[in-house]
Amino acid sequence: MSGPERAADRFVLPVDGPYDVAHAIGILAAHSTPLAEQTDVAARRHGRLVDLGTGGAGADPGAGAGADAPPRLVRVDVVLDEGAVAVEVRPADGVDLDPDDRDRLAAVVRRWLDLDADVEAVQAALGDDPVLGPLVRARPGIRLTGSPDGFETAVTTVLGQQVSLAAARTFTGKLVAAYGTPVPGTGLTRFPRAEVVAGADVAELRAAIGVTGSRGLTVSALAAAAVDGLVVDPEGDHADIRRRLHAVRGIGPWTVEYLAIRALGDRDAWPSGDLVLRRVLGGVTAREAEAAGEAWAPHRAYALFQLWAGALVTA
Repeated sequence: MSGPERAADRFVLPVDGPYDVAHAIGILAAHSTPLAEQTDVAARRHGRLVDLGTGGAGADPGAGAGADAPPRLVRVDVVLDEGAVAVEVRPADGVDLDPDDRDRLAAVVRRWLDLDADVEAVQAALGDDPVLGPLVRARPGIRLTGSPDGFETAVTTVLGQQVSLAAARTFTGKLVAAYGTPVPGTGLTRFPRAEVVAGADVAELRAAIGVTGSRGLTVSALAAAAVDGLVVDPEGDHADIRRRLHAVRGIGPWTVEYLAIRALGDRDAWPSGDLVLRRVLGGVTAREAEAAGEAWAPHRAYALFQLWAGALVTA
């Protein structure tokens, strides 16, 4: 029998400038991994695990370098509001918070939700553009909602290639169910670590997730690269991370650029081959989309999120 539920530590992070909460919670819900994350859209709440034991804020908890460190897992629930984000922290059983952990978590959440975005600069750069101007003026608070775990985001992105978001969530949920670890005291299951995925038999991995053989090989190769030192971390060398991601079998330019936004926080990343992007730009080619995006540098990732959001409204 488990003991009484531990009280959550709670603090509030202010948000300067407009913050499009509906957009942010929508992204969190659409990409939420079953068992590993929980989203309540009506309450504007999203919960997931964060590992404080692999180097503090900015460290990638999925990387092989932290595999031998005992995890210090906490459940972090963010409750979004236009002017502030409330953060509730509940440590896993047996984990105690250090005095500096609140500051570490505050940095993780601010980066994860892009709370320090320079929205005025984005509006100034894009607000008069004939294509983006109406979108930016209508929804000036759209930010680059990302992820606090680079390896997890990379795996889920690979599983989401060329399938719907619903199918991607099904695949990731099966992966977590088969290879994840329930974390007592949090109500969540930890996303499988790189060394666990890399050590799994590829045929069994593919069968457990329900994906094709080639997709299973890509997931396995990505995990092996992480064990070998690939850390998808915003504090790392972005050019080197991109290079190493490109070297993984089955990972192409779209995946690398998408991960640059959601896992590296690159505000100018631009997946020009994205099908939705090309469609909303008038059915252009990837090369033409690349050329169109030059006018929106160095804010192309914000332009992308605005175009995606506009496509959903008109769909």
